[in-house]
Amino acid sequence: MCGIAGLIHRGKSTNVGGEMQKMLQSLKHRGPDSTGYALYGSGKSKDYILRFKVGENVKEGSSAIMEDASLYDARRDEVNNQINEVGGKIIKEEQITPYSFRYVIKCDDDLLELAKKIESVEMTEILSLGQSLELIKDIGDAQVVADQYNLNKFNGTHGIGHTRMATESGVDIRSAHPYWAYPFSDVSVVHNGQLTNYWNNRRALERKGMRFMSSCDSELIAVYLANKIRDGYDLEDSMRSSLSDLDGVFTYMVATKDKLGMAKDTMAAKPMVLYESDDLVALASEEVAIRSLLPHEIDTYDPYEGEVKVWQA
Repeated sequence: MCGIAGLIHRGKSTNVGGEMQKMLQSLKHRGPDSTGYALYGSGKSKDYILRFKVGENVKEGSSAIMEDASLYDARRDEVNNQINEVGGKIIKEEQITPYSFRYVIKCDDDLLELAKKIESVEMTEILSLGQSLELIKDIGDAQVVADQYNLNKFNGTHGIGHTRMATESGVDIRSAHPYWAYPFSDVSVVHNGQLTNYWNNRRALERKGMRFMSSCDSELIAVYLANKIRDGYDLEDSMRSSLSDLDGVFTYMVATKDKLGMAKDTMAAKPMVLYESDDLVALASEEVAIRSLLPHEIDTYDPYEGEVKVWQA
């Protein structure tokens, strides 16, 4: 079932982390397994923000799991070595959980080469790499994840998020949304639905050198859009192409450094509710998420089938 939500402020920065937490918590009934946030800050620095994990969030009590925990520091040290090897410089290093890290780095060389080096370390996955985007996802509801990662103090212009009910893949961080696809920084995707031509598209994209880190069909949308952008398409044209190239029932949101987009398949089977004013655009799987921010009387509407919309911050 799953729930997706997003918002974008026009011309100002707010506590977007706290706002997204409210929206996603109100959608907890649609997906209690995991929650993910893609939050966008000012993006004014030339440095890159790197979010990555070196393991999974798992329950204590298993000897195999405890063995993995003992390797977290070693993997982090190897990530540091790989960053240095490609000429990167770590400006700030934070350990958020035993398995999750936030770095600020300088890198003047190829981001794709940097990303490949980092993910060559065993059990290591980049969640996001960009000058504006910070992607956080973990097991638990929106409040649990927001508290764990201190997201209620995150200021920015826009964000998207997802509450997941696991259907096609496991309950783990790797299968949680949002998704990011390298080498394109500051692009993230959340999705509600199911793609029926996942494997054909995945194999075609892998032959072009695109990277997949999970078996979740939603990741395909992020990789598909990244490939289109690489081929010279702008965001809106890439999204319009997806309506014919991706089969199934789906509604998805995509965010970039300064834009928020929404696409709905031609059958319009997956819900979406939209509110738009001069200052704010908010959209979600259910109106209750929008009303968590705007409890007064508001006008909302449902996008049409096959509709694509893009808003500028």
